[in-house]
Amino acid sequence: MPSLKDLKNRISSVKATQKITKAMQMVAAAKLRRAQSAAEEARPYCERMAGVLSNISSAMDGREGVSPLIAGTGSDKVHLLVVATAERGLCGGFNSSIAKMAREKARELKAEGKEYKFFMVGKKGVDALKMEFSNQMVEKVDFREVKNIEFANAESVGSRILEMFDNGEFDVCTLFYSEFKNIMTQIPTAQQLIPAQAPEKTDDQGSDTFYEYEPDEEEILGELLPRNISVQVFRALLENGASEQGARMSAMDNATRNAGEMIDSLTLSYNRQRQAQITKELIEIISGAEAL
Repeated sequence: MPSLKDLKNRISSVKATQKITKAMQMVAAAKLRRAQSAAEEARPYCERMAGVLSNISSAMDGREGVSPLIAGTGSDKVHLLVVATAERGLCGGFNSSIAKMAREKARELKAEGKEYKFFMVGKKGVDALKMEFSNQMVEKVDFREVKNIEFANAESVGSRILEMFDNGEFDVCTLFYSEFKNIMTQIPTAQQLIPAQAPEKTDDQGSDTFYEYEPDEEEILGELLPRNISVQVFRALLENGASEQGARMSAMDNATRNAGEMIDSLTLSYNRQRQAQITKELIEIISGAEAL
């Protein structure tokens, strides 16, 4: 049984931890507002670009010379898995859920006899997957020194993906990230970037709509397709930023409440043991007085 001094030290230690988790929760809440706003503002642009590319791609069905970024290479033997995670931990299952989805995809490809490579964006993804897939990690990028993610950061990743594709290093590229819904919900998402997939049509997107493009479709695609890779990576990084802060805020709130419950439990044990010790001392005093 721990002594009164040990219990007192543990109570002090847990209280100090509780102060830290409470402070981290407040910091995450402040950062979440900015990150959520950035992610929500980026969504319409990214979705509209994907819709335009889908419409142009449909208009070019059956034509020769369609970009391999849409048509593919004619093979799916080599896959590039772009795994975007956070640079820091203490955010619940945010990083592990993305890594788990990428791990399951890699094992699925291996079972099918296909080759896969990892393009890691974020330190925590590397930490989660390096034990099993260190030999398959061909690229590692981190933004630990970047305070606010900007399009230039995503563009550097997108340019490297395009460079690898042009060099024939892979046939299919899939991006893994976490889509932000709310503080309690972040959804691990896998999005195929190359060849580009058309987004699912909603009820308000009529399939009979016809557009005339100026300049022609080939020139528009030549400009938009490479940019779309960076745009989708940028969206993923922004979604990750909001998801990370939401997950951290929720995790630190749980940690703060758990610390409070532990303090109550330790305080109860401390008081009971102290009361037992005082009672014992009183009994000894009374017994000594009666003996006299």
